[in-house]
Amino acid sequence: MAIVCTIRKRIFHFNFHARTSRGAMDTKTSWFFTIWNDDNPEVMGYGECGPLPGLSIDDVPEYERILHHVAAAVRVTEDLNALAANPDSIVPRSFPSILFGLETSLYDFLNGGRRVIFNNAFLKGDPIPINGLIWMGDRDFMLHQIHEKAMQGFRCLKLKIGGIDFEEECRILEAMRKRFGDAFEIRLDANGSFGDGVALGRLKVLSQFNIHSIEQPLRVGSPLLPELCSDSPIPIALDEELIHHMELNERRQLLEISRPSYIILKPSLHGGFQGCREWISQAEALGINWWMTSALESSIGLNAVCQFTGEFKTYLPQGLGTGAIYADNIGSPLTVINGSILHDATKTWDLSTL
Repeated sequence: MAIVCTIRKRIFHFNFHARTSRGAMDTKTSWFFTIWNDDNPEVMGYGECGPLPGLSIDDVPEYERILHHVAAAVRVTEDLNALAANPDSIVPRSFPSILFGLETSLYDFLNGGRRVIFNNAFLKGDPIPINGLIWMGDRDFMLHQIHEKAMQGFRCLKLKIGGIDFEEECRILEAMRKRFGDAFEIRLDANGSFGDGVALGRLKVLSQFNIHSIEQPLRVGSPLLPELCSDSPIPIALDEELIHHMELNERRQLLEISRPSYIILKPSLHGGFQGCREWISQAEALGINWWMTSALESSIGLNAVCQFTGEFKTYLPQGLGTGAIYADNIGSPLTVINGSILHDATKTWDLSTL
């Protein structure tokens, strides 16, 4: 059996002007592993690697070189099952998006090349409740998105803040509550945009809008994080804070010291499936809850994250609603209905562009 493993680059285009506190995005670049056996080329496994510029720990100049090095290592691997169970034997933990892509492609290939990563209830049609993502912009743009999400059946919304004037963001939240009341659970994502000296004051102001939680109010590494997690009137969720903690003891120490209410996990940022399982184990041992979020992946990566989420008993809405953000996404059975994402078996994959 001759194993083939290739790398292909693909640029996806947003169907709107995506704005975050780290700047605007019009395109997103991903690289794809494709694995198959020369004796049976119809069975192919795909995996997506897509570091986020300016955020991912593996957003580095040598990224493509590492990808091709990993692909070469896969081609000479004698036991793909063993590699799937221990992908960091050939991928450094400092390249979590490559770990995620390699795991996904291996699981897909070993499960028959049918985009089956984890054969669980999600794949059989059970929906996963998700939050609707509201992108930054002026008041009219954001309120228009909120109205659209209401019409689509969402009951949990995540608003990105920190990219425009804080007082204007408060006015948007006030207008939202006046128009929709408590019909929505509101999550906020500050992306580390609150300065140490103003964070607690801003959280007190925001608390009047009945906020479920706020992601990453402080910059990564702020010494005030444990104190803010303790004193905040809004439950704090950590996201970017997790990225640089690669080893199990580092992860445990961060959670023990900071004691957030939630952690938010993205396999492509936080260590692939293996790394996220470690985070979940450590968090649950400390009574810290969590939810899973995609990281602007195309349908290939989003499918893997959804199926991975389906491995756990979750009750919180997950952050898996980014499949419709690209004008040129890969056609898939993933469907969002009434604020939930599901696998629609009547739809098929369109991998012609891969």
